[in-house]
Amino acid sequence: MPLRDRIKFDTTTAAAEAEAARQAYATATTTFAAEQVIARNLGGRVEGDTAVFGFWTPELLDERVPQGDIFLEVLSPTTPVDLTVSHQDLVFERAWIPVVREGAHCFTAVTGLRAGTRDTIGDFYALSWRDAHGNWQRILDPLAMSLPFGAMAPAELYDVQAMQANRKDADYYALLKKDAPHKFDPSINILQIHVPTATAGGTLASLTRHYQRIDDRVTKDLPLEPADQLFLGYDAVQLLPLEPTTVYETGPDFWQEADATNEQLSVSALRPDTTNWGYDVVIAGMSTVNPVLLETGRPDELIDLAAVLHNFPSKAKKLIFDVVFGHSDNQGLRALNNHFFAGPNMYGQNLDYQNPSVRAILLEMQRRKVNFGADGVRVDGAQDFKWWDNAHQTLRHDDDYLQSMADVVQDVAGTQYRPWFIFEDGRPWPDEDWELSSTYRAVVENQRDDDVFQWGPLTFAHNTPFLYTFWLSKFWRIREIIENGANWISGTSNHDTLRRGTQVSPKLNVNTRLGGTRMEILDKAYDNPAVHVLTYVAMPGVPMDFLNAMARSSWGFIRNQDDQYGVKVVAEEAISLKWQVDEYSYLVPANFRRLKELGFETREELVRFMDFLPALVEVTDYDLDEIARLLSVAEPPLAGPDFTVASLKVIARAWMDDMHEYCNISNALSSLDPAQIQFCHATREFRRERPWLANNYGPKDQFDYIHPINGRTVFASLRHGPDGEQVFSVAHLEGKPTEELEPLSLPVPGIEGKNWRLVLRTPSIGDEYVGGPIVLKDSMALIYVRSP
Repeated sequence: MPLRDRIKFDTTTAAAEAEAARQAYATATTTFAAEQVIARNLGGRVEGDTAVFGFWTPELLDERVPQGDIFLEVLSPTTPVDLTVSHQDLVFERAWIPVVREGAHCFTAVTGLRAGTRDTIGDFYALSWRDAHGNWQRILDPLAMSLPFGAMAPAELYDVQAMQANRKDADYYALLKKDAPHKFDPSINILQIHVPTATAGGTLASLTRHYQRIDDRVTKDLPLEPADQLFLGYDAVQLLPLEPTTVYETGPDFWQEADATNEQLSVSALRPDTTNWGYDVVIAGMSTVNPVLLETGRPDELIDLAAVLHNFPSKAKKLIFDVVFGHSDNQGLRALNNHFFAGPNMYGQNLDYQNPSVRAILLEMQRRKVNFGADGVRVDGAQDFKWWDNAHQTLRHDDDYLQSMADVVQDVAGTQYRPWFIFEDGRPWPDEDWELSSTYRAVVENQRDDDVFQWGPLTFAHNTPFLYTFWLSKFWRIREIIENGANWISGTSNHDTLRRGTQVSPKLNVNTRLGGTRMEILDKAYDNPAVHVLTYVAMPGVPMDFLNAMARSSWGFIRNQDDQYGVKVVAEEAISLKWQVDEYSYLVPANFRRLKELGFETREELVRFMDFLPALVEVTDYDLDEIARLLSVAEPPLAGPDFTVASLKVIARAWMDDMHEYCNISNALSSLDPAQIQFCHATREFRRERPWLANNYGPKDQFDYIHPINGRTVFASLRHGPDGEQVFSVAHLEGKPTEELEPLSLPVPGIEGKNWRLVLRTPSIGDEYVGGPIVLKDSMALIYVRSP
């Protein structure tokens, strides 16, 4: 049936939506409260046979556009849409539905529209308006629940109720249901995962299959391989951001329109294929899932992953979302109206949190996203949530907004709950003295809930455990963690610390005892068995590990959308070549194939080019023409293509795409060290069996380094459990070997006496050691327990 004959404008429902908005303004105690009520009805939703739409459109008031020139543009595909192919030419029937305006909002309702589901593609939509010259402008839906072609394209109407009704973890939520909203407790430990590099498939569906396979093997009590153990022993999984990110600056667009009439539209549609580490968001589309991460193009994949984790056989695993509302990339200006923004910052654009509509919409985006089934929320860059105080002419942190984030009540499978909240907040970052002056407790101390967490001082960005004196120089921070770290996320490996580590000059005082090559040194620094003992046994708080670090796979700043500054970004990443890629890895045929095709046939040739590039970026103040000229006259000549501005951009894109493939942990699984994997898994299980280790130290607990230093840093810890159990650990973090010592004879008050039992030793010690004198070397550690 033709689209025009199938659909009908539902005047009554549209008018009722507008009236509800009017009543909200008339009765709410504050404008913000009214906007919160209205925000629940924004976007496109399915109610029985009717599709209802709401848009916040202050730009139409700015442009003085009359209601008669505003329409809901409906696009219905005339042939099947296949979201699993790279390119398709589509033809859409097009229809225009009137709207009812109420202030800065437009509402409409339509019967007969097709809503998308797991198995069907729905109709697409956007709000469109006609200017005085007859030209059409389009307003995209920032709260869309399905964006098969990205945030810069029309949205798909999606049946969210049907998606939620079919989730397979309803029993998990039923057990939590009670009169008041359930409040999730902190997790015991966390595995941080970047979906595109976590499996060979690089999608949510492939990650779900991987967890399902592990689930099956655990259920059937089958032997577990190191690749299985890598994912086990964790109480929670935290995914790097899942929201739609930036698109290619200079194209191609994923939605390219060709022939168009009032009744029909031809589109060249591309499957989104950007590579991104997740933090370059445009804010629009935050309610749904980045289509790049969807194997089927269906947002149901995220619920599928939540269900597999929640139904895990030994114990349910929690799912934590990482949300980015502290900034928008400049591309957000293409997707949202100007009222969303409060001016530029180092990332792109600040958001106008003081605008009641923006504030309400952002919180509604968060609510809808977490309703996919997250048990916890990690807030990126909480120190960036700021507003300008005109009265005092200064920027202030918006702690009220952060509290509002933690107050949002979710509703999944009929159960209301509030997630566990984690904030990354290093204020006064980016002040020059932030590493010294940040307490990492600003949010914890200001929030009402006593279980709010922040990233701790060893978990923030500038973390270099592969440099000599790192551990001793950070001892004052470690003491803070020991005394006051119960509400901190701990651990040294995460997406940011590993990236920063690869940007450090290898000419600094590198701890060569960690390995024989730079790759070995970096890998062991962020997957150090002694550090795991420190994190999981000695320190309070909640430990977190980054999957790429635990797999000893590579990682870096991955983003292939840049055109203007892509070469500069690669220049900043150039040092990582020396840390993460050796000659053998480069020569593997599947690795760095794009760069090889451009003429960098060997690692040595690429290193030489990468040595030139950062220096020229700096001395020319990033003048690409001059950089290309100087590269072209280098003697002896550099490998690679003829250097032009265009070819430099091609090289930058090739580096990003090649590194994205190189960082996939599937490349590292065959070389996992079974002994290291088993030890780390055993350490995680040790912590999970003793949740009291998350508490701050008590009056009888002890922590210090062995005196005198004598060229090494050795930490010793004694902790007491509520049932009287004692846990003693000693860990050699850096420096020369110790003299032969008896660990249980160290001058640590409280370890005197007998009945200690050695339960874990780092792999390099060997199973033959069961106690007695030992020479501890770098990265060695021991864990003892004594029962009451």
